[in-house]
Formats: sequence, structure tokens, C-alpha cells
Amino acid sequence: MPRLIPDDPRFTTESERVVWERLRDSLRPQDALIANLRLTDTRKDHEADLVVVMPDVGVVAVEVKGTGVRIDDGQWTIRRHGKRVPIDPVGQARDTRYAIRQYVESDRRWADSSRSKVRFAHAVVTPFVGLGLDFDLPDCPRWMIHDRGDLDDLAARLADIPLGFETHCRVPTEDDCEVVVDILTARGTSAVPTVADEADEREARADRLTQEQSLVLDVTRLLRRVEIRGGAGSGKTVLALTQAKQLTAGHRGRTAERVALLCYSIGLATWFKREVASWPHRQRPAFVGTFEELGNRWGVPSGSREDPAYWEETMPRLMAERAAELPPGERFDSFVVDEAQDFAESWWQPLVGALTDETEGGLFLYSDENQRIFQRFGRPPVPLVPLVLDHNLRNTKQIAEVFRPLAPLRMRLEGGDGPAVVFVQSPSTAALDVADDQVDVLLDEGWDPGHVALLTTGRRHPVQIERQDELGQRGYWDTFWDNEDVFYGHVLGAKGMERRAVVLCINESGHTDRFRERLYVGLSRATDRLVVVGDLEVIARAGEQVARALEGSG
Repeated sequence: MPRLIPDDPRFTTESERVVWERLRDSLRPQDALIANLRLTDTRKDHEADLVVVMPDVGVVAVEVKGTGVRIDDGQWTIRRHGKRVPIDPVGQARDTRYAIRQYVESDRRWADSSRSKVRFAHAVVTPFVGLGLDFDLPDCPRWMIHDRGDLDDLAARLADIPLGFETHCRVPTEDDCEVVVDILTARGTSAVPTVADEADEREARADRLTQEQSLVLDVTRLLRRVEIRGGAGSGKTVLALTQAKQLTAGHRGRTAERVALLCYSIGLATWFKREVASWPHRQRPAFVGTFEELGNRWGVPSGSREDPAYWEETMPRLMAERAAELPPGERFDSFVVDEAQDFAESWWQPLVGALTDETEGGLFLYSDENQRIFQRFGRPPVPLVPLVLDHNLRNTKQIAEVFRPLAPLRMRLEGGDGPAVVFVQSPSTAALDVADDQVDVLLDEGWDPGHVALLTTGRRHPVQIERQDELGQRGYWDTFWDNEDVFYGHVLGAKGMERRAVVLCINESGHTDRFRERLYVGLSRATDRLVVVGDLEVIARAGEQVARALEGSG
């Protein structure tokens, strides 16, 4: 039996099936029988009822016609809907033959090889019509057409056509025929989505859902003091960015405002600045940056990182004094604050004091209490209207299921499906080395280095230390946007940030303050692919449910 492509084809007419079955039962094992081949070129769409590929013989395009066909004075007709309709099966077979030859010879697998031209031919078969031995047409001699009386010898008759042609083309070898079949069946032609392609699709969906969620801003447009709460992946950061833009531009007929967009971490502020820089000037907030940078702008110096009293007492007091002295043109109509749970109690007074109108000025906070990873417990000294975002949009369902027990509320998971979360058991002392190996695994999977991050919960990775020492804080955070290399960071600085693929390294004992919050932040930084390296007993100190979920993925 020959190679059948497909194994069990569907035919529109019984005549096509009869011819296919005869050839199936009589062709050689090294031959190939292709049914219902469709081919399109610049001239038209072609369809071959059958294509027979025979090593040491040639390639034959076969046109099959059933009982309704007849020939009168050289004109082919067929009965359709009670009428005789002219047809040209010989021309159809001939055109298909040349289209197949052109297609094969133009394919790179043939054109870039040393193969010369091989023999192609065409034939017509009428399995239910007898034509007689003396049947002959100028463009279709008797040996090229096969009637009901020829079916028993059909395979041999088809083989005689290319062999009997006087041609300068050679007969194809078995290897030639294998290439012809590959080309005609598109075998070896693949467009398999990469991990990045699939992530692109999920990101586009998440972006669309996040923008749809911005409708909440229309609902709150008459409110001036609002706290929007939501878990990781709920789109708070994008919503904060959108609100700052709308307030600045004067969205939907509102008066344009002088706006400050604030956050705590340098990394998130860096992203804000990059995004805002791409907007039209009239949409850009008057200030974008960290609380520290706002103080610097007012002339208040930064303090030592080892002096918490300066950051929580001295600096906010000095900023409040400067805020009280700001001229009208340097005050703000509204503050939009992302990751507001990181702001100390004392930080709010300078902001309220810098409002154009302390009573009606806008305060728009975005927060997640379960991401409070610093020992600060502050709220603005003004009443706020709370709104809740209960949808996770940014993480795959597989990732969100793992950290959902740590979230502040039950969330609906709408981030789409992705690969399973991977857990790699490792003692905390060896977790960094194991995490490095997992980064290599992600790169081998096809993730671009710029899409991968390694985040630690305990001591910093040596690469992070090296980059911060060499580049400084701001230069280090610029590497987050470097598409040429993996980003190495700590969960304390990664809030509000995301990468497609993250290796989370639990390199600590789990007994330190706010370990649960740090684990929550770390687990939620990956949008598509998450690998967790650590000790299950340590992770269980933050949440038994999380440990059980990870244990099932190990």
C-alpha cells in the first residue's frame, strides 16, 4: 500500500473515492497518494482531486470526472441541475500540474538544493464512463485519459505517462519524492508560538481589561478623596497612572489640574517617569516621582538610609514647613499616590499642606494592605471614600491561585491561562545557587533575558549588590528596562513592578518581620511564568495554603 495523505480523505463525489481506492490498492509502497490538494498562486486557486508521487517515475496530477460527463465534438460538458454545462478537465489538470511544479520548484527546500527539474504530468480519469480505444483529443491523447475499462491497470497507466513523455527532465529519486511530499503537505513548515508570543497575547488581554477597569474613574469623578484598594495584579498601578493623566488633561470636560503622581519606591517611580515621558505634554503631571524626590524638589535633603527617624520625623516636618510656604503656582490641585500603604503617618501632612485647596483638593490613594512590607502604619488625616478592586487581571490564573490565600480579599481570577507554577525544594542557604540554575532553565525555554527577573526575599543577590554599587540606585533601576539582561532585585523594591517570568528565591528563615507580606509581593511579580525556590517549611510560616499549593507543583 502506498503512503496515503490523508489516511482517510473525505470526497465530494463517489467517482473520486473509487479512483482513490483503486490506486490505494495498486500503487507501490514507496509511492504517495495525496487527495484533495488545494494550491493557490497569483493566477487562481487550483485543486487536484489526486496527486500521485512515484519514485523513479514522476509526479502526476489527476482530475476525476463522474457519470455526468460527456464529450461532443471535442467539447466536454457535465450535467448540473438538469442542464449541460461546458467544462475543461484536461485544461484543469494541466494548469494544476504546472502550478504544483512551480510551487515545488520555488520552495526553498528545493530551490536552495542541487536538485534539477524532475518529471511532472497530468491525467484525467472517468471511472464510470467508457470512452473506447479510439478516443483521442488534440490536447488529450488516449494514453493520458483513463475510462472505466482502464481501472484495473490504472496505477501502471499513470506511471507510463511521465515515463513516456519525451522530456529533458529526469525521473525523481525517493529522496526527491520525499521532499515533494513535504512541500505539498507543508510538513516541516511550522509557526509554533513561543513563550513570548503567548505572553504577548495574555498581556494584550490584561491591558484591555485594565483599561476597561478604568471606567471606575468615571464613577468617582465627583469624589475628591478616594482610596482604591485591591490585591496584587488588580491593575491599581495602571489605574493610578491613568487617573493622573485624566486629572492633568481635564478629562470629560473637567478643568485641567496641577497633579503630582507619587509612590515610595525608586523602581516604580522610574516606570512612572518612562510612561509619562511618552505622553503629550498637556497630559503630563506636574510632578512624577517618590516622596523623597518631592522633598528634594522643595529643598529638603535626603537622609541616611540607616536613620529611620529622619525619614519618618525630620524630613516630613521640614517638608510640611516648605509646603506651607509654597506659592499658588507651585501647589497641587490633586495628589495621586500609588502603593499608599508604604507611606508613614507623618508623610501625609506635607501633601495635604501642598494642596491648592486643603478642603477640596484631590487625594487619590491606591493601596493593598497585605503588601505593607515596611513598619509604617499611616493614613491621611482626612476621610476617604473606599472602593474595592476584586479582579486579578495581570497574573495568569495559575500564578494568582498560589498567592490568593495571601491577598486582602477574595479575588476573581481573569488573567488567562498560562504554564503551571514550578516549585523547587531547596534549603534557604543554597537557594541562591538553585535560583541561578532556574534562570538558565527559563532562558532555555525561550524567554528573553529582558523578560526574566530573579527576586530574593532575604539577602540580595550578588549581581544586584554589584550593580547598585557600580551604578547607584537610579542607574541600577535603569537596568530593569534593559532588554539584554536578566534583572536581579529584592521584593522590597519590586512592589508595583512586574516581569513576565520570575524566579522567586526564598533565601531566609521566615522568622523575620513581615515575611508573609514579602512572600505575597514576590509571588505576584510574575505575570506569566513563576518559579519558586526555597524550603516548604519556611514558606508554610507565611501560609499553609501557599505551601500546599506549591508542594503540588514541585
